[in-house]
Amino acid sequence: MVITDPVLLKGRDAVEVLRQAVAGGATMVQVRWKDGMPAQILELTRALVAALPVPVLVDDRVDIALAAKAAGAHLGWDDPPLEALRAHVPPGFLLGISVGSADEAALAPISADYWSIGPCFATPTKHDAGPPLGPDDFAALAKLAPEGAPVIGIGGITAANARSIIDAGATGVAVIGAILGASDPAAAARAFGVLRRPSAS
Repeated sequence: MVITDPVLLKGRDAVEVLRQAVAGGATMVQVRWKDGMPAQILELTRALVAALPVPVLVDDRVDIALAAKAAGAHLGWDDPPLEALRAHVPPGFLLGISVGSADEAALAPISADYWSIGPCFATPTKHDAGPPLGPDDFAALAKLAPEGAPVIGIGGITAANARSIIDAGATGVAVIGAILGASDPAAAARAFGVLRRPSAS
C-alpha cells in the first residue's frame, strides 16, 4: 500500500507518481492529506480511482471515499467508530483500523477488514506516532488480529527492513517515503515486490 503525502511529492503530479508505483507492483493506494481541503481530497481521490487499476482508500474520510467511489477508508481512533459506520457503507466497502498497542488491539472492532499495525520503525512522516514496535512487538500484535484479517505493517518501512515485518506476520506493508521520496517510484515499488511471500504449494 502506497500512502500519499503532499510534502514528499514536492509538486509532482500525484496521479502520475502513483501510476508509476502501481506499474512497479504496488497493490493498493491510500489518500492521506491531513491539511487538505475536502474538495481537494475528493478531487485527488476521484482522479486516482479513475487512473489506477488497484483499490484506493481514503484516510479518515468515509464521506469522501463514498463520494469518490473509492474502495474504502482507513480509520484511526479519533474517527467515528468503525462499527457505527459499517451499516452506512455498501457491501464490499473496506474499513481498516490502526492498531499500535495491546490496548488498542483489545478495543479494535472484529469487523475491521484489515489492521494497520505500527509504527514498525521510526518514521518522519507521522509526528504523533508512538514508539517503534520493531518486529517482535509487531508479531505479538499481529497475533491478536481477528482470524483471517490481513495485517499491514506501517511506519518507517523500507525495502531493507520490510522483510523482517513480513516474516513477523504482515500480509503486506504500507509505504510512504520509500516510494514517494524516490526519483523512480516504479523501481522503488519493484524493490518491495521481490519481498512477497511465496504462494503456498
